Amino acid sequence: MSYEITLMTTMAISVLFALSLNFITGFCGQISLGHAAFLGAGAYTSAMLSKADVPFLFTIPAAAICAAMLGAIIGLASLRVRHDFLAITTMGVGFLFVGIIRQQDFFGGEIGIAGIPSSGFGKGGFMLICIALALTFAAFSLYVRRSWMGFVFKSIADNEDVTRVLGIDVSRYKLIAFIIGTGTAGVAGALYAHHFRFVGPDSFGFVESISVLAMVIVGGIGSVWGVIFAAALLSVLPMLVQFIDDYKLLFYSGLLFAMMRFSPDGIAGLCTRLFSSIPRRVPDNGGNNR
Repeated sequence: MSYEITLMTTMAISVLFALSLNFITGFCGQISLGHAAFLGAGAYTSAMLSKADVPFLFTIPAAAICAAMLGAIIGLASLRVRHDFLAITTMGVGFLFVGIIRQQDFFGGEIGIAGIPSSGFGKGGFMLICIALALTFAAFSLYVRRSWMGFVFKSIADNEDVTRVLGIDVSRYKLIAFIIGTGTAGVAGALYAHHFRFVGPDSFGFVESISVLAMVIVGGIGSVWGVIFAAALLSVLPMLVQFIDDYKLLFYSGLLFAMMRFSPDGIAGLCTRLFSSIPRRVPDNGGNNR
């Protein structure tokens, strides 16, 4: 039973992390290749506060605020860049974060931070907290997608210039999406730290950023349910198949290439096409159509 609880906890944290990137990339069309840095910011914040005897539940909002503040700084600096340049900028942020963590003994340096206290809720209780937070943000994402803000996000993703001509403050909404997404990644980082009870620079590198991007693309960019399914599946595959764990970067890169080539709209789009291709049965009323 303990193994199943570990799997479910890992899946819930991955779902929350993937939904946080989907909010930025899927909803607002901002490409991020360094999203793991915000996961790391939340994880290190929660780990260091926990080592200072701060209760687990208080470290979660602190991790969210820290990651959101970092996201706001990066978001403000990235407002004038788009597409490939934004991807390169965020990728650089990811490398910069790992470099700083490695060089600072305050953050544990190369060794990282071990012996992080448990949540105090037991494995079962902690799993329920992770699932509840993932489902809460999923519900929030669905609400936002159907709200006025969601329509603005979609307009920015489709054509930023036209949206600006319509009188909408594009920079403001892009920054809002970035802050919400990175803050949520910080929450996932806090859960990550207390789940594995260890954080190190290798846990938040480029491979992790590609992994979460693969979850979003495989699930379907902008699709909440598709991303949930893909994140749950891809988070446990490395734990079940040793080959994937040994060649994680190769696996996710190949998966990204295959999905972009054969199904750019991901699993969600594939399911939509399959269901739409099923012939619908017309009810027979005995030919008495009048």
